[in-house]
Amino acid sequence: MTGKNNLNVFNDLTNTSVERITALGELNLKVVEKIAARQMEVMNQFVEQGARLMTMAADAKGYSDYYKGQVDLAKEITDRLMSESKANLQVAAEARDDYRSWFDAMIADVRNSKDVVRNAVTA
Repeated sequence: MTGKNNLNVFNDLTNTSVERITALGELNLKVVEKIAARQMEVMNQFVEQGARLMTMAADAKGYSDYYKGQVDLAKEITDRLMSESKANLQVAAEARDDYRSWFDAMIADVRNSKDVVRNAVTA
């Protein structure tokens, strides 16, 4: 095994490692963007509900009218939060699948790299 071959093998391994880490960074960024978007959606719903609650308080004809409106809003936000929770579980499942795919690809690359090094050393 020549010095040039050694350098080429190590250069290829280094490039492959950088590509793996870059892919992981891109995957992390994608997951964080999805989660942040979901969180913003939930926060927008809370702000919207707060505005509706204030409008209802101003427009209510009496306490019973206001109370009924609060109950209806609470039921509505509970239903919306339940659907958001289901959507968040879906995002988590997608992230799990993406990470599993990345990990499987990384393991295949490591096995290939192991064979490349063994072949380079024994040549």
